[in-house]
Amino acid sequence: MNNTALSLSLSAVALALAPGYAAAQSNVTVYGRLNVAMEHMETSAAGAAANGRPLSVTRLVNNRSVFGFKGVEDLGGGTKAIFQIEGTLSPDTGEGSPAQRDTRVGLEGAYGQLFLGHWTTPYNNSTSGLDPFYPTTAGYMSILGNGAGSTVDNVGNVSSFDRRQQNSISWYSPAWNGLTLRTAHGISEERPAGGAKPSLTSLAAVYEQGPWYAALALERHHDYQGKGRDDDGSKLAAAYRFANRLGETRLAVIAEKLKYETATGKLEQTSYYVSATHQAGPHGLRLGLAHAGDGKGASTQKIGYIKRGADSGATHVTLGYDYTLSRRSSLYAYYTRLDNQANALHDFAINALTVSAGATLKGAAFGMRHAF
Repeated sequence: MNNTALSLSLSAVALALAPGYAAAQSNVTVYGRLNVAMEHMETSAAGAAANGRPLSVTRLVNNRSVFGFKGVEDLGGGTKAIFQIEGTLSPDTGEGSPAQRDTRVGLEGAYGQLFLGHWTTPYNNSTSGLDPFYPTTAGYMSILGNGAGSTVDNVGNVSSFDRRQQNSISWYSPAWNGLTLRTAHGISEERPAGGAKPSLTSLAAVYEQGPWYAALALERHHDYQGKGRDDDGSKLAAAYRFANRLGETRLAVIAEKLKYETATGKLEQTSYYVSATHQAGPHGLRLGLAHAGDGKGASTQKIGYIKRGADSGATHVTLGYDYTLSRRSSLYAYYTRLDNQANALHDFAINALTVSAGATLKGAAFGMRHAF
């Protein structure tokens, strides 16, 4: 973190910890989510370590369990101080980190929210809720976003558009007739070889009114592939929720285009995602279908899962069932299948198997989720 951002963050923390201010703390919440599943997964062609042979594995996986604190302090005049510290938990292995997920400190008022920290980008959070399997092995990040960056900076991950960005400053507007704007900037702190000054800018316009939800999101990665080269992501999403005699149904659709500028030319891919959910009392049915077209452009490089050429697309489909035990607890099961075309290398973005070109990945999971 650069000196200016660090000074702002330390000043805000100092105010929050000062005795006179701490006494005025109006609301602190402890929360969390435990999400663990037993999976049996197979791939028809594993990665280099297995020389492309089939692989079958039964495993216990952690689907991004979390533990956190968040709070609000009324500063008067319509302004509030806000903070959140969210960490990872791994019930399957006992590992974890206290602030590796959404963590911030900032202000909230009539102008919206302005905060500093380590947060999911607007490009990410404007559509993640439309995937009923996010964030699990079956999540749409195998196709959309070109993988998942659970906690990344401007040089550690230069491919994914589904990311939580370190060293970022964000502004979220108030709602106006159902419309909000979300912005974030990943500050240029890293200095890789070649003179590049990489940074990230992420924008989303989100409309949520009654049964409708819509989002337009744009994100630019400046100098990620080298000095003077910019990568761009754009996506458009819509969802509609309606009640019927059998319960409540939601339909959603997302279209995305990713463009990269590499040393050997441009690379791009267009992807689509459709989901359907139906809730009838404690019973929930879930369907997700994602498809990536062939990679296009002059680039000879592979960026994340994407490379140019015929038969470089993939399709990922998942069918699932949820049973609600209580307001906070549920059981779930799903079957998922990811089919790569002959030259494609898409993989599960979470709990990857590591595959060779043309692999088919498939399997079933049974898990439990509890929120507190």
